[in-house]
Amino acid sequence: MQAYCMKCRAKKEIKDPRRITMKNGRPATQGLCSTCRTKVFRIGKS
Repeated sequence: MQAYCMKCRAKKEIKDPRRITMKNGRPATQGLCSTCRTKVFRIGKS
């Protein structure tokens, strides 16, 4: 799964992805950028 990394300014593979639920109840995936290890976030089912 990929997410947009703000630091790299490109779509990168998510390392250590975790499924989470946002405050409004929507599903999301959170993890780390595979290149720079910055936190990345993707809204929607994984």
